[in-house]
Amino acid sequence: MTITLDADQHLFESRTLWRDHADPGDRDLALEIVDDETGNAWVSWQGTQISLAHVTTPGDPDDVGRQQARAREGLPPEIHYDDALPRDYWDPAARVATLDRLGFDAAVLFPNYGLVWEHTLAGNLAATKANLTAWNRWAATVAHEGRGRLRPVGHLTLRDPEWLERELTALEAAGVRLAMIPPALVDNRPLSHPDLEPVWSAFEHHGVAPVFHVASTVRPFPDPWYETEENPDPNNLLMQSVFIWAAPALALADLALNGVFARHPDLRVGVMELAAVWVPMFFQFMDGGYAFTSKLAGSEHDLELAPSEYVKRQVRIAAFSFEQPQHLERAAGDLFMCCSDWPHSEGTDHALDEYAALSHGKVTRDEHPGLYGGHASWLLRDA
Repeated sequence: MTITLDADQHLFESRTLWRDHADPGDRDLALEIVDDETGNAWVSWQGTQISLAHVTTPGDPDDVGRQQARAREGLPPEIHYDDALPRDYWDPAARVATLDRLGFDAAVLFPNYGLVWEHTLAGNLAATKANLTAWNRWAATVAHEGRGRLRPVGHLTLRDPEWLERELTALEAAGVRLAMIPPALVDNRPLSHPDLEPVWSAFEHHGVAPVFHVASTVRPFPDPWYETEENPDPNNLLMQSVFIWAAPALALADLALNGVFARHPDLRVGVMELAAVWVPMFFQFMDGGYAFTSKLAGSEHDLELAPSEYVKRQVRIAAFSFEQPQHLERAAGDLFMCCSDWPHSEGTDHALDEYAALSHGKVTRDEHPGLYGGHASWLLRDA
């Protein structure tokens, strides 16, 4: 029987999670959440404020904006961060109980503040690895305490293959089957670069699926495209939001067109919180471009399948209910997963009701088992 599985929830990090779980020699590189002189909490690194640590309420993005505005004006928070933070936002046992209220048997758990700091620390690989390792150790604890209902996502960089191998070994041993990576160039190399072939073999060998998720990391377009806007929140850029689909589309095209999926047929990839409505158009352009360029060149490409078929075979994509996944399925294939993004402000407390209401209640678990959990279970290698 297929369980009902939320493909995208988030678990808040404690103020000292990174220091608590880092190697002793790396604790000076650890992120932390600290209060400024007005009492606002910030995700910080060595005195640099990276992002306001705000407590989100599902379905209320305006509240985040109010918290941001107060902090910019030098005003204290209306409620102190620690007082506002519900226990089930960070505590594994409390989250299990909340799953019952939300109606899910299990949930994939991404980090919360892990989404905001990679771009800031990109120039310091040692600090990047130290903080990723710290989260991965906590993820192992969450997996143990969640007893199959909490499925935490590891967090990796591809910039150091030896370090990556160690992290994948530890994640596999802990039963962590997903790991977030940026859909981006790796030290100016595409994901299909020959130097990265051992990386994809390692993901296959350890049974860990790399997943792409919205985050502040290497951007798909040159920085000047983003510097034209006056946006007070560097982790919520307008152009980044408008083109949220560009990075995963580019990464998947590279992996499909340049043969990574063909060479690594057991490589499974997830795409979460990066929209899904772009997928049918993407398949048309990718397959069309692949066929058309070969005609213009007077030569044959060497893939055995159409590029989109590799994506359909090896990739699963989260689709919010408002994206009408039942229509996307007809246009692009059965590869979409339900998600709530709980407890983020753009998320929802009523995800299952919202999916069930589509097409006048016809999008049911019996008719769409992949959407409600089958595809996420496949990524997790439970099915």
